[in-house]
Amino acid sequence: MRIGYFLSTEEFGPADLVAQARAAERAGFDALWISDHYHPWNDTQGHSPFVWSVIGAISQVCELPVTTAVTCPTVRIHPAVLAQAAATSAVMCRGGFTFGVGTGEALNEHILGDPWPSTEVRLEMLAEAVEVIRKLWSGRFVNHRGKHYTVDHARVYTRPQRPPEIYVSGFGPKSTALAARIGDGYINTTPDPDLVRAFRDGGGGDKPVQGAFKACVAASEADAVRIAYERWPNSALPGELAQVLASPRHFEQATGLVTPDAVRQAVVSGQRVEDHLAKIDTYARAGFDEVYVTNIGPHQAEFFRLYAEQVLPALR
Repeated sequence: MRIGYFLSTEEFGPADLVAQARAAERAGFDALWISDHYHPWNDTQGHSPFVWSVIGAISQVCELPVTTAVTCPTVRIHPAVLAQAAATSAVMCRGGFTFGVGTGEALNEHILGDPWPSTEVRLEMLAEAVEVIRKLWSGRFVNHRGKHYTVDHARVYTRPQRPPEIYVSGFGPKSTALAARIGDGYINTTPDPDLVRAFRDGGGGDKPVQGAFKACVAASEADAVRIAYERWPNSALPGELAQVLASPRHFEQATGLVTPDAVRQAVVSGQRVEDHLAKIDTYARAGFDEVYVTNIGPHQAEFFRLYAEQVLPALR
């Protein structure tokens, strides 16, 4: 199994993210994920740099391949613009770039005043956006008149030798079915073997499946739970709230119902190697090919030391 590090643009500024990418490479991680947000989930997280600038900076100091996890190419930014952004990133990453896409969250996509569509419409928009992006990566001039998007005589000139692969996220049956139909790979953040099986049986076959989880390394488990609860209580929110709430303020209101124990269940807290290995094993047993871990809070050096000296060697 490939083990990567997940760069959280919601919690860290661009300089810290670049430093973490370098630290992940030195620690022996295989690859990077990076989130793509306009807002953090709450004000305590406190960041949200423009992901395409950060990817460019990372490409100059780190050789690890990068996947966006995930970009919503449907509402906030037109897919024709994102086709150019992703192509440039792939060139700067020397081909080691995967374009992870999904239907997004109102938190990030409502900012221009556009209505937040239903799930069915968002999936329809995502399918058309991916079609537009792949057309533009062909290098030809593109004219597209679709249900949701128009492209008028556009061409992406700066492109990698091979178009980036597009991985599609899916957290339910409908989005997983779409990922199986149009994706070069599948992304899910929960170790759900039924959804992995649905992806593979629905047309995904042996295409790569990526997952991720959150950890919080601190001096003690209690300290780690406290930090995770302060910064990421939204990690324990149920259902579709993450997709429909439109403001960090709304998330702060909703997470008032989340308990520290719920966060303890959602986040691998502390420095017990067996806890980290057990979490990774749940993804392996569910059929994932790659898993990415992010570390919540300020103890980044301790996290990378733990993984470099104990977790990654135990896996290999």
